[in-house]
Amino acid sequence: MNEQDVVKTIQFVVVGVLAFILIFSTVVIVPAGYRGVLMTFGKPSMDTMGEGIHFKIPLAQTVKNLEVRTTKLETNADAASRDLQEVQTTIAVNYHLIPGEVPLLYQEVGLDYQERIISPALQESVKAITSKFTAEELVTRRPEVSKGIHDFLNERLSAYHIKVDDFNIVNFQFSEEFDKAIEQKVTAEQLKLKAERDLERIIIEKDQQITQAQAEAESLRLQKAEITPDLLRLREIEVASKAIDKWNGILPQVTGGAIPFISLADMNNQPPIVA
Repeated sequence: MNEQDVVKTIQFVVVGVLAFILIFSTVVIVPAGYRGVLMTFGKPSMDTMGEGIHFKIPLAQTVKNLEVRTTKLETNADAASRDLQEVQTTIAVNYHLIPGEVPLLYQEVGLDYQERIISPALQESVKAITSKFTAEELVTRRPEVSKGIHDFLNERLSAYHIKVDDFNIVNFQFSEEFDKAIEQKVTAEQLKLKAERDLERIIIEKDQQITQAQAEAESLRLQKAEITPDLLRLREIEVASKAIDKWNGILPQVTGGAIPFISLADMNNQPPIVA
């Protein structure tokens, strides 16, 4: 191969490489879950590029891909309740870019929209809604608080072409003094409930004793009302009859004053008394 053939070969390779680069630079791929913003000399087009293969003018045009899939952001927010209790809230938000408005978002905010828009809006939303509830209500009315923050945040972000899919309050953390106060309140309520139950038990037991005493008194009254002279005489006869049934026919040998009885047999055996 002579020198001219070598030069031609090199020229052919260079032209081929340049052609390949030129052709490749005219093709752009928008991945799944993204939308493309076509930039012509730095000016964004308001037409959103969907997923797939697209063509652009080399050197003059570029494409910026922005993810439109749901993204999760979890962070902490410090706020104060209506009763001026310090509250640290752990929150989690799911959001996505509105696909058809991606060019506007890129033009107005840029690619760092999370730091510039979403995080500040989260802090503001938590502070705004938390200040409407007392510390105790933040716990007892948690779903209402969460919905309030969700609606407030969604309203703020929708102006920047961002949609809030879901919002959750992961945790509330109060000051140590407030936690102690809540614990003392719960203990006091438990003691109060126990005292009320003990009082109810005492009242029931007292009522039962009164009822029992009244029943016994009524029973004695009825028994007394049934005792008549004839009934007493009948009971005396019954007692005497039982005593006779048990007697063996032998008279007692002594009386109550220790004076012995004299039987008829002994009297018959005694000699006659001479005057």
